[in-house]
Amino acid sequence: MAVLTVPAAPSLPQAAGPSCTLQRSGSLWQLGIEAQELTTAIGQLAEQLETDDDDSRAQALAELEAALLAEEGNKQALAAKADATCWVIEHLRGQAAYRQQQAKRLTELSRSDASRADALEDSLILVLTRLQPTATRFSFPNHELSSRKSQAVEIDDEDALDPQWLSFSTTSKPDKAAIREALKAGQLIPGAQLLSRRSWRIC
Repeated sequence: MAVLTVPAAPSLPQAAGPSCTLQRSGSLWQLGIEAQELTTAIGQLAEQLETDDDDSRAQALAELEAALLAEEGNKQALAAKADATCWVIEHLRGQAAYRQQQAKRLTELSRSDASRADALEDSLILVLTRLQPTATRFSFPNHELSSRKSQAVEIDDEDALDPQWLSFSTTSKPDKAAIREALKAGQLIPGAQLLSRRSWRIC
């Protein structure tokens, strides 16, 4: 019994150029890499069109068309991603400017609050020390107002000071450290006096 043998169809030669894919990743960096790869692939596929083999040229042409479509899609995706990135940059810069304005406003509010707190503390201490002039500490249900004694030199008339009590830099100013020690030792210095002060702290 004769056996009919059917010869297998010859396989088409594979193009030597790179294969192209229409899949695109979402990151801007990867889209940029894909754009470079597509540009290289299109150049290589265009060179393969010069081959004398019809099958190879047909396959290269098909892959070139796919690569061109992929490049167009890549350009659109890259433009959209770049546009979205620009929006994020503008948003961040706008947010930075807003926060800078808020920081300035909060700094001014902080100074105002601190000034009001100091004024209120001065009023509180004035009232309490008038009632109890010799007190150095006040206790309340939830707070304690304590004090410590210190000394500071107050210059009444800087022009009246002898040059020995002046420290010199680019301009002259009273040498308060030296004046303090001299006044504490009992020396009389025209234009300066030693004041005793008490500083207060809320605990």
